[in-house]
Amino acid sequence: MKYNILVADDDKEILNAIDIYLSNEGMRVYKANDGEEALLILEREKEIHLIIMDLMMPKTDGIQAILRIRGEKEIPIIILSAKSEAQDIVLGLNIGADDYITKPFSFIELTARVKSNLRRYVKFNSYKKDNSEIFIRGLYLNKKTKEVSVNDVPVRLTATEFKILSLLMEAPDVIFSIEEIYQKVWNEPFLNSENTVAVHIRRIREKIEVNPKKPIYLKVVWGIGYKIQK
Repeated sequence: MKYNILVADDDKEILNAIDIYLSNEGMRVYKANDGEEALLILEREKEIHLIIMDLMMPKTDGIQAILRIRGEKEIPIIILSAKSEAQDIVLGLNIGADDYITKPFSFIELTARVKSNLRRYVKFNSYKKDNSEIFIRGLYLNKKTKEVSVNDVPVRLTATEFKILSLLMEAPDVIFSIEEIYQKVWNEPFLNSENTVAVHIRRIREKIEVNPKKPIYLKVVWGIGYKIQK
């Protein structure tokens, strides 16, 4: 599969260098000099698989562009920023960016992060395209009927608990950060909501695990997030 990457940066040298590195990896690169041009390309090209977005750009900056993109699409977004823009990085991640890398950066590292985010995006979306039923080692979820069961024993979840479990089961073995879970389930910016997510995760475990203290399905990856293990 040939991946289409949109790169937005007002520094033409960086833009051209990224183009060279990613093109050498077999990717097609679309270049934008500002956020406004990036949005126009995204509207014109329907098959963009990942976006690399500088934060400080003329016309429409990276933060504004990410906000507009996240209102319509779930494409992975990697932020490019200077180290002095730490607050903007946090803001960018909170409004929906998936990763960031600070300038100056290694193009080898950037390429690795691009590939990592693409693998996750493709894997996640491949499960989303499946039918409404998901079955993982006795854990069953039906997205249409909202049914959940463990070894044929029905489990009752709240609407929010069902959304979290569905998100994780659609992409087994993919680790979701607390921020990602909150943004995708509550559909709003993540603002010190760690406890909210943790409480719901604990309740789901109590309902689907034989021993919540030794879960076989809903696993925590310390310092990173949560996943459903296949």
